[in-house]
Amino acid sequence: MKERAYAKINLCLDVIRRRENGYHDLKMVMVPINFYDVLDVMPAASTSLSINRSYLPVNEKNTVIKAIAIMKERYQIEKGYRCTLQKHIPTQAGLAGGSADAAAVIRMINHLEGLNLSREELIEIAKEVGADVPFCLFNQPSLVEGIGEVLTPFQIHCDFDLLLVKPRKGVSTAKAFEGIDFNTVEHPDCDAMRKALEEDDYEGVIHSLGNSLEAVSLSLVKEIKDVKDKMIELGFDGVLMSGSGSTVFGITRDKNLLMNAANVMKEKGNFVRITKILGNEK
Repeated sequence: MKERAYAKINLCLDVIRRRENGYHDLKMVMVPINFYDVLDVMPAASTSLSINRSYLPVNEKNTVIKAIAIMKERYQIEKGYRCTLQKHIPTQAGLAGGSADAAAVIRMINHLEGLNLSREELIEIAKEVGADVPFCLFNQPSLVEGIGEVLTPFQIHCDFDLLLVKPRKGVSTAKAFEGIDFNTVEHPDCDAMRKALEEDDYEGVIHSLGNSLEAVSLSLVKEIKDVKDKMIELGFDGVLMSGSGSTVFGITRDKNLLMNAANVMKEKGNFVRITKILGNEK
């Protein structure tokens, strides 16, 4: 059984506060994008994982194996699963690649085992794996709150193209969150972003872009600033880092700019991908 594991970007990311347990209260506008890994899962005597990227772990440090272990224990599943992952989403990129893979395997086991889990039950499993996994289960534009488990889906009526650009260096999510100074951190208006997307207010989308983690990640990986500055220079209407980075995305409605910028950024040695919000490809 094969599934696509779709990446996401954060059009708005507000880190509200740090909880006593070390987690953070978040408010985000997250959207799935038409860029994905492909995961093939088959029942087997034991669980195994093969990946087309030799540097990635194939043990319990991998989100796919972690998600399988949680589901096997929770639902007393005796069999294992043979998993083959075609990885396209880069790691330490702020695109939720690992979370998307975990979400895909949760969906597949739910189907393969006929568990018929409710939305709430799926979210309970997903949040044990990671903060972005609940969102990745459903691939719907959403206002995301709590530590990532409170999802309010909404409809997008605003169309634009996206250019993803990731420098070679990635960012550790843990280090990005550790580095936040709550005396100076930016708190973007995620409600305004949602409203702009719902009401086809392109200028409102551009105006509402913001990411509480961007300043920290720019200090950790200077190449992110180089990418961002170049994309602004090239003429994108809006440019922002996604998640904890290091991917930067540019927003435009100009197809010529999109193609030209993709070539320019690729020549500089970056990972580059032209995409759109999932469901807005037409």
